[in-house]
Amino acid sequence: MLSLLTPHLQFRTVLDVKIDLLRSLGLEGLLLDLDCTLKDYHANRFHQDVVDWVTGLKSSGIALCLLSNAKPSRIEPFARALQIPFVAKALKPSTIGCHVAVQKLRLKREQTGLIGDQIFSDVLAGRLAGLFTILVQPTSSEEPWFTRVKRPLERQVLRWINRSTKRPDLELPPINK
Repeated sequence: MLSLLTPHLQFRTVLDVKIDLLRSLGLEGLLLDLDCTLKDYHANRFHQDVVDWVTGLKSSGIALCLLSNAKPSRIEPFARALQIPFVAKALKPSTIGCHVAVQKLRLKREQTGLIGDQIFSDVLAGRLAGLFTILVQPTSSEEPWFTRVKRPLERQVLRWINRSTKRPDLELPPINK
């Protein structure tokens, strides 16, 4: 069970995920969680460094798709800003949204990674769908209440994972900074 919650890689931010690394892993596409992964939860636009990162990936031939549990009306403007497709109401940790997004990218699951900030939705959905998973720290401690409720358990699971896999700790920030 712990293996389903264990990301293949962990980084502090999406900006640490480099094109050379993706190529070395055989990844040709990424499914990207939106809130607290690419932008702060309440932000209505992306930081320029995230836009530049996405632009660099796209220009290198990495296919991208936003994957979010939020409603289409909330996700579509962000997808339009990045000029990438999206899957809203993805129902993560269900694999339904992952499969739809992989089909949109016209890739095989073995060629696709998922980047997100939550173990119990992003990593679990990606693992169950057979995708390569990358966990990043949340961009902000401002999150919806239902995410904040999960964070203490998520921190404990990360400690278990990092101890059992001999990885250096990647602690999530405290809920209230």
